[in-house]
Amino acid sequence: MKKIFAVSMLFGGLYSSFAQKENSVKPEQYKEVKSPLTKKGQMFVFYGWNRGAFTNSDIHFSGNGYDFQLQSVVAHDRPTKFGLVYFDPAWFTVTQYNFRLGYFIKDNLAIVLGIDHMKYVMDQNQTVKFSGNISDPVYAGMVQNGQVNLADEKFLTFEHTDGLNYENIGIEKYRSISKNKNIDIVWSYGGGLGIMFPKSNVKLFGNERSDRFHVAGFGADLRTSINAVFWKHFLARVEIKAGYINMPDIKTTLNNKPDKASQDFMFGQIMGGIGYTFNTKK
Repeated sequence: MKKIFAVSMLFGGLYSSFAQKENSVKPEQYKEVKSPLTKKGQMFVFYGWNRGAFTNSDIHFSGNGYDFQLQSVVAHDRPTKFGLVYFDPAWFTVTQYNFRLGYFIKDNLAIVLGIDHMKYVMDQNQTVKFSGNISDPVYAGMVQNGQVNLADEKFLTFEHTDGLNYENIGIEKYRSISKNKNIDIVWSYGGGLGIMFPKSNVKLFGNERSDRFHVAGFGADLRTSINAVFWKHFLARVEIKAGYINMPDIKTTLNNKPDKASQDFMFGQIMGGIGYTFNTKK
């Protein structure tokens, strides 16, 4: 009987000791394993392609001998026909492309540097309302009943095709949707601010075409994306973005005269592409 009692006491002591040891384990040892794109110290790079849309805008032109505004001008993007140009390092910037570099300053929160290379092309086959004055009788004569027909390209061609470059910094919040051994799905949302650095292609009143890079204004945006991370590193991303662009200083001639244009409009963009994510900390 004494032996049975002793054995019982021994097992009871062992159980009590084990339970105390279990209870003494710190909660940090049970921290949830974070999904890719949700960990502090992680980085990612991304490259993709976009389609864009723009609201109608009023474009104001001023310079020596003219000061006028074209109202509700229609424009669209100009995607490059799909082919090797999308992958050839010597030519891929011809396309409407996007670049991202992100760094997680906290779990689930990243600072993201981006370049959105969109293309903005004024529709040539349109008649728009005109207000203002032109001293040159040839071009003043093209205005009829307060309107001007742009179809023959003699009055104006107007594009940001090399391109409508929105260079921005944003902050994005990431949330894990699902994860398993080989694929993690992560949703993000956020916003950004940046400068507009277009290479505007403009030909006004038969002047030599202006086609040069210039800081023309600023932009702001809201964005959201769905990210699929394969094998913890390989990234596929689809992003939707909406924002506002204001460019008060668009160069319209090659000389140093005060000739310029200004416009502002809303834009929308959808883009997709591929990337890679990696840890900067063990």
